[in-house]
Amino acid sequence: MHLQQIIAALDAATVINPADVPITAIISDSRLVTPGALFVAVAGGATDGHRFVPDAVARGAAAVICHQADPSWPASIPYIVVEHPRAALAMAAAAFHDMPARHLRVIGVTGTDGKTTTSTLIQAIFVAAGYRVGLITTIGATIDGAFSDIGTHVTTPGAVDIQRFLRQMVDQGIEIAVIETTSHGLDQRRVWGCGYDTAVLTNITREHLDYHGSYEAYRDAKARLFHALREDPVKKPDIPKISVINRGDPAFPIFLSIDADTRIDYGMSSQSSVYADDLTYSLDSTEFMLISPIGQVRVNLALIGEHNVANALAAAAVGIAHGIDLDVIARGLGSVLTVAARMTRVALRAPFAVYVDYAHTPAALEHVLRTARKISTGRVIIVFGLSGGPRDPGKRTMMGEIAGHLADLVVITAVDWYEQDVGEIMQPIIAGCIAAGRVEGRDVWCERDRATGIGRGIALAREGDVVIVAGKGHERSLAIAGREHAWDEFEVVTRAVTTHYTAGEPPV
Repeated sequence: MHLQQIIAALDAATVINPADVPITAIISDSRLVTPGALFVAVAGGATDGHRFVPDAVARGAAAVICHQADPSWPASIPYIVVEHPRAALAMAAAAFHDMPARHLRVIGVTGTDGKTTTSTLIQAIFVAAGYRVGLITTIGATIDGAFSDIGTHVTTPGAVDIQRFLRQMVDQGIEIAVIETTSHGLDQRRVWGCGYDTAVLTNITREHLDYHGSYEAYRDAKARLFHALREDPVKKPDIPKISVINRGDPAFPIFLSIDADTRIDYGMSSQSSVYADDLTYSLDSTEFMLISPIGQVRVNLALIGEHNVANALAAAAVGIAHGIDLDVIARGLGSVLTVAARMTRVALRAPFAVYVDYAHTPAALEHVLRTARKISTGRVIIVFGLSGGPRDPGKRTMMGEIAGHLADLVVITAVDWYEQDVGEIMQPIIAGCIAAGRVEGRDVWCERDRATGIGRGIALAREGDVVIVAGKGHERSLAIAGREHAWDEFEVVTRAVTTHYTAGEPPV
């Protein structure tokens, strides 16, 4: 790949010291630059990549993309000046991998809650229909059955990783790419050049206001996925543009107004084009009748809760829009046995049920607790916490109130506290619980250590109870004081049951 091929993919670039040099890699971290790499200087939350251009050149960068060139930088290489370096990074990565999205049908899923589950269900439907499907989520990428982890505490993968994954899909004969697409990924243009053909909205509730500043800005960031159906620079004129929208979300009219060739809505109400009726819940599954414009079919979903029914309806609507038969859709939905710590039941020899869930937003916590109330024959016990630092501390009191209203017993504990004091994080949560009528030491407790908190929640459980352990889910580390510490939620839960139940300690 030569520099001029990459420049041709960029929008309104000015080149200083032009030369068509070979490019061996696209890099945005100067510490990772290798000889022949194209270094893209982007401004991040903590630092500005322009500061590290001299270091990148010293490490062998063959060229630099930047917003503004500094006359003091070495004059030995080309500098490509652009208005938006983040968008340029995405397009440079796409060009470097020969625009892989042109050879794929790309489905993007955005929303506050349910993105990973909906993306996984969409993948399963297309696999059931005989397609070869690749999946990129916030957890990692699955290509032809092989999983690649993308690290800890990330949202949508970086632009370079996304394009590398898409290239691998094309090279391995994948036909459909499903991409879980976050507001950060959209706002930072990491997904520019993905050539989306279908856009899916799960819901929009309070989240990431520390980053976006307001609900409206957050909503508008999500809407960029739907605008990308027409505006993304990777054009595929022969593939129709499809939007799939949750009719029950307050933002529905806004998303419905965004141009697409086909629009289809779904929801829990019969006013929706695709909806559910006759729901039945158990500890391990949810059954419902899927009703659509092309007929109806009974679905046995190995995921529990109304929120997972909504996720299944979103995935089904995608399948219907792509012409897949209802029987195939039902088979695909039923083939998903679990989704990365989303209401995942822990296999235990105990007379109570324990579920691990990622829930870290008010809506998600409410969903899992309402689900627990429907399936429990005893009490509902919640063990949860929230991250420290600047990540929308305003939701802490809200989530404490939700837990106080919907759970019988609440254990508040740590998640990722970064540099912040754990007690400072937990205080507004317990204040919310108290506002909901709970009493500390009677039906709500605080445990600074997460393993201890999980142990307390398990020790409280009696026959027929449902215990929810929320807030970490699939994540494999705890972020404490600038360091990542290995963590396995399922292992900790299992150990707690062994300690507090199978060892003979009677339930409280």
